[in-house]
Amino acid sequence: MALIFSRQCEYALQAVLYMSAKPQKEYTNIIEISDRLDIPMPFLGKTLQLLVQKKILSSQKGPKGGFKLSKPPDEIALYHIVEAIDGTDLFSSCVLGFPKCSSTNPCPMHEEWSVMRDRVYQMLAGKTISDISKEISSSKQLRMKLRLA
Repeated sequence: MALIFSRQCEYALQAVLYMSAKPQKEYTNIIEISDRLDIPMPFLGKTLQLLVQKKILSSQKGPKGGFKLSKPPDEIALYHIVEAIDGTDLFSSCVLGFPKCSSTNPCPMHEEWSVMRDRVYQMLAGKTISDISKEISSSKQLRMKLRLA
């Protein structure tokens, strides 16, 4: 269930984490990613192409082609993926949707949301794919979720 991020963003995060478990120079076939993560292939294809456009992934066509990380996993923050797929509105918009909400004209939720929004940003900007991959490696449950076990 998508709570903060779109379903597409959640799939992007999972796919990038899955690819980070592979050797860095190895391309991963979209069929494998789709099957392993149970993501519809047409939707996954569009999602991965957005990540290629944002230079988070590289792609190669052909029988040995697929997708791979375009930089080392310790250089890709979770924020980069969220920004590529969902944009940055989460970090600047009013939680109640008021267009003129600001610190000088706050809505009733402005202060609380500002604190939470800043914490979410700090968490995403401060965690890299490498950090999360290490946590997955030490958790059998997470490895099973990504079907790496």
